This record gives sequence, structure tokens and C-alpha cells, in this order.
Amino acid sequence: MILQKAAQNTLTILLFISLFSCETEPIEKTELNPSPEQKIFEINVVVHIIHNGEAIGTGPNLSDDRIAKQIESLNNDFRRKAGTRGFNSNPISDDARIQFKLAQTDPEGNPTNGIVRINSQEVNNPLEAWGFDYFANFNYWDYKRYVNIWTAPFPESGIDVYLGEATGPDTDLPGNELFSGGEPFYAEGIIINHAHFGESDIESDYNLGRTLTHEMGHYLGLLHPWGGKDCDNNDYCDDTPAVDTFVSGCTSFKGCNQEDVMIENYMNWTSDICMNTFTNNQIERMRYVLTHSRKSLVDTAN
Repeated sequence: MILQKAAQNTLTILLFISLFSCETEPIEKTELNPSPEQKIFEINVVVHIIHNGEAIGTGPNLSDDRIAKQIESLNNDFRRKAGTRGFNSNPISDDARIQFKLAQTDPEGNPTNGIVRINSQEVNNPLEAWGFDYFANFNYWDYKRYVNIWTAPFPESGIDVYLGEATGPDTDLPGNELFSGGEPFYAEGIIINHAHFGESDIESDYNLGRTLTHEMGHYLGLLHPWGGKDCDNNDYCDDTPAVDTFVSGCTSFKGCNQEDVMIENYMNWTSDICMNTFTNNQIERMRYVLTHSRKSLVDTAN
């Protein structure tokens, strides 16, 4: 999935468009509307900082503090934490009871802070096209145990053009064929333009770290609310108002059936400042994925 500033902005380089489904039919009743009694799923993440030789804290070589605050923001959003931008009082939303932590042990069992820094100028990458396999050639941890997140050293001209993308899970839920494929054929994870990773002072509607929230939603099985731009078959979540066109900015409008579009939903291309909602059906979907196709992520973290 590619998140763009304007819906009509067509990218011609480095971009891979994929659709995601949010059908929840196979999920048992007990997965609906997660309650405080339900298990908290904790997931290890590793952030691969790809840079061009800059000092730490300069340009794409992001500081440890900015990375830590991005993970904190991600958790605020998924946990709907009171007093943060991730809180909402919408009755069809909830605490997803999914949280993330920077890995403390690497694949070889050594202590780590969950951050790996790679100077791209010192690595001979055999691939030229920037995609998941390209970034995995710099560094790639076991996808069954960690969510691999790469921050990409795109030039300043890439701000608001390329924000991020994610592979989807290999799930038995309807719509699986629409996901951007990962293992065993391609590396899987999340790519984020370094400029849109965490909170920053760039002049952009996407400067509060919500790109990672959005892409993590895709990684755990969510679709844009407009899906395939079909009023009858869009994101397959009954509690997200149907819409058949891109949703960006912060101004709502009438979608299918003359319903107000849920502009605050994390899975839109809404400006970061306006996002604060995963719906119950979306939460149900993600929790299903974490008890089935991505179950190893939870088992490893716990």
C-alpha cells in the first residue's frame, strides 16, 4: 500500500499498490469488541535505519529518541490511550489490546535495543529497485519473531509522495489474494520514508508518526475503507461507513448511502492530526490475524 498526500497524485517510481481485505466472517463471537479481560498481544519490532553515512540524529540516521517516541505513539494509537492523540470516545471503537516493543534480544540471542543502523554506502546491494527485498538485503530478522520496519533514506523530494507501505498476512480470511505478498516468496515487513517516521517539524500533513500506525494496520490485515472503490465490497468492515473513493485531508463528506465518511479512521489517507480511530470490526480483524497467520509474533514476544 502506498500512502499519498493527494488521491489523484499518481506515482511512477518505487511504488507498489496493493489492496487489503477486512472480512471477518470466520472469526468467532468471542473475538468481537475486545474487552479488558481479553489478552494483550505484545509484538517485538526491529527498526532498521538505512542511512547514507550521516551522523546519528542527522537526516535519515534517526535518533534513538525519535525512534522510541514513534513506538510510544504507535502504542498510544493501538491502545487508545487517554490523554494522547490516540484517544477517542467513539462507541464503535475500543482499546485494541495490541502493543509493540523494540526487541530486546536479536535473532542470535544477543541483547539489543531493537535498532539496527546500516550505512547504505558500505553495503553492496545487488538489487536496484527499492522494495521489500531491496531493504531486506541490508538487514532482515526472522519475520516469524519480529516485525521488520525499515526507514528509507528517500530524498527530500519524496516527502508527501512516498510515505510507506506494508506486506499483508497470509490469512484464510476472504480477500487474502489481494494482499501484497511476503514470505516465502518475498521479504515482508513495513517500509517508512524516514521523513515520516515519528513526530517531526517537516511541513507536511503527515508529520506526527501516524504513517506507521496506518501501515501496521495493513500488516495486521486491514484495508483502506474504500477497498476496491466499490460501495458493496470495500473494506468489508460493517462499522466503517462505506466509501468508494480515496479519503484524505480532514474534511468529511458523504460516502455510499449518504453516510458521513469516518475521516478519523487510521486506515484512511487522512492528515495525521485527524486520525484517532480503529473500529471494533477492524480490531477484531487484527486480533484474528494475531491468533492465526501471525500467531508466532505473539508467542515469541510472550
